[in-house]
Amino acid sequence: MSIGVIGAGKWGSALAFALSEKNEVFITSRTPRDMKNFVSLEDILKLEYLVIAIPAQQISSWLEEHFIYNGQKILVAAKGIEAKSGKFLNEIYSEYVPEENICFLSGPSFATEVMQSLPTALVVNSYNEELSKEFASFFPSFIKVYTSTDVVGAEVAGAYKNVIAIAAGVCEGLALGKNAAASLISRGLVEMQRFGLVYGAKEESFVGLSGAGDLFLTASSTMSRNFRVGLGLAAGKTQEEILKELGEVAEGIGTAYALYDIAKEKKLYLPIAREVYELLEGKSPHITLRDLLSN
Repeated sequence: MSIGVIGAGKWGSALAFALSEKNEVFITSRTPRDMKNFVSLEDILKLEYLVIAIPAQQISSWLEEHFIYNGQKILVAAKGIEAKSGKFLNEIYSEYVPEENICFLSGPSFATEVMQSLPTALVVNSYNEELSKEFASFFPSFIKVYTSTDVVGAEVAGAYKNVIAIAAGVCEGLALGKNAAASLISRGLVEMQRFGLVYGAKEESFVGLSGAGDLFLTASSTMSRNFRVGLGLAAGKTQEEILKELGEVAEGIGTAYALYDIAKEKKLYLPIAREVYELLEGKSPHITLRDLLSN
């Protein structure tokens, strides 16, 4: 099968590598790259199957400026909620692609380990079960792929876990210990599930790969960009300093702002997300800890 990957960052490149075990894979990005099968966006958009790994905060403008729908079948490989609108990715894509032609990838997956062909398990989520199975069949032998129809659950979990990972990074950076980290992550799981149920997500999605699996991975390792954001905040660095050091997107930042606005609008109790937002706005990590423990 010929598959086009749009986005040649770490995750897009890792997916291109993985999918090339069983398929012919082409890749493109905003800036030209010296890599195998790199082609123009115009050529990529002619393919029937696309994997789009463009970050959540950039996808609206990219779709508006560059995307041309020609009946392509799409697997979205980003996670997040758009900060400026509060929209989930499926809501953004729905303006350009019919529901039956789109899937969303979720589950615990560091790009570095995928590039090493280490065992990984993922979930392809779509309202179109046949398309989910089709995309699942494209993945290599070292990746076990499950399918689900709970698009909303996958969207919420994939976005929210990055915010919890920032909080977990702060916890690690302040040397608060494993007891505190376990408490924070488990409370974070409850918080993201409570949020997801408001939007009609299925409860079981939050205790599977898309929810607990991805949360435990992202909130416990320095391989996670969002966890490293938390380490930076604990060290007293500004958001701008942290992003400059990272040199790449940390989706939890934009998502924290989106969750803060949604919580205000809908009067939702999201204590960890609120504290992460306030940390990003300059609140002291030590005061944040005090406030979290008192809530």
